[in-house]
Amino acid sequence: NKVIDTNITPVVCIGESLDDRQSSRLKQVLATQLSLMLENLSVEQLAKVVIAYEPVWAIGTGVVASLEQIQETHQFIRSLLAKVDESLAKNIKIMYGGSLTAENASDILSLPDVDGGLIGGASLKATEFNEII
Repeated sequence: NKVIDTNITPVVCIGESLDDRQSSRLKQVLATQLSLMLENLSVEQLAKVVIAYEPVWAIGTGVVASLEQIQETHQFIRSLLAKVDESLAKNIKIMYGGSLTAENASDILSLPDVDGGLIGGASLKATEFNEII
């Protein structure tokens, strides 16, 4: 609440472990992570938040979720938000982070429910970072 009140845009990262994904617990894990935020913020406050889906198993590993997995997960996140407010679900920014590189950024960032990228390791390489942005 305090961050939002100071006009800083919080980026809330959510994501599952490889074990969660392989054990079909992805939706349960993400719903639990999102519920903490949804229970404590108003719709107006939520509209000021950026969500980043960042599968833990893909962070800095060079392993990237498939385009289908990324889109399905972003769509699932929007469906959870739609239960709170349809307009919020349509307008909130949801980014992808998880081994985003110059090679895969164009495909990932063109997915319908992906609004941007949370760039980690690639941001340390100026040439690659410039290719992404």
